[in-house]
Amino acid sequence: MSAGTFTPAPGAAPVSRMILAQTALETRMLLRNGEQLLLTVIIPALLLVLFSAVDIVDTNAENAVDFLAPGILALAVMSTAFTGQAIATGFDRRYGVLKRLGASPLPRWALMAAKTLSVLVTEVLQIALLTVIALALGWSPQGNPLAVAALVLLGTAAFSGLGLLMAGTLRAEATLAAANLVFLLLLVGGGVIVPMEKFPEGVRSVLELLPISALSDGLREVLQHGAGLPWGDVAVLAAWAVLGLGAAAKLFRWE
Repeated sequence: MSAGTFTPAPGAAPVSRMILAQTALETRMLLRNGEQLLLTVIIPALLLVLFSAVDIVDTNAENAVDFLAPGILALAVMSTAFTGQAIATGFDRRYGVLKRLGASPLPRWALMAAKTLSVLVTEVLQIALLTVIALALGWSPQGNPLAVAALVLLGTAAFSGLGLLMAGTLRAEATLAAANLVFLLLLVGGGVIVPMEKFPEGVRSVLELLPISALSDGLREVLQHGAGLPWGDVAVLAAWAVLGLGAAAKLFRWE
């Protein structure tokens, strides 16, 4: 055995390993946070069960869950990628966590990549749970899973950009209030539970341009009606993704 066998080799870990470690940390922190768990899992699940079991809103569908399930899936994506990420990142910024991580060997772009991967992992868990609940309620999904995955990824990009933009420009307390307010407003006016046809035509034409409306409608076209990829909704989501991520990259403040 040579003398140098146990010689230390200090240095940063590969970036890929750092991203995976940070992703695991971000995911564990999110799943251990009771408020985030309420927002991302419990509220969507309760809404799905309640509105499927009780005839509160006329969905114009033979089976209410066929209309509601795609909208609740869209709500779950928004709750994690936008509301949850905005609040968590906003308070990380306030307490100096982002500044300290920015001075570590983990590059800033890698930190954002880890946060995005954490969002995707959480969404997979959300979608799996909500799908099981919806199937138990009698849901009969149609369409191509690849089209669903494309819509979810585009919706995640759009909401992540908007969430990071809010977290990186507003104070943490303002982000908390604004993110929750937007969540409630889009829950009502984004086609999640209430069909867009229930709104006046002038209002509907504006609401249909929102990312939650495009994601809800797109998932509904695929999962309820068995359609192919809805390119109109894809275009709306892509536009929001480009605008949100571009603005966040330019305006995000780390301190």
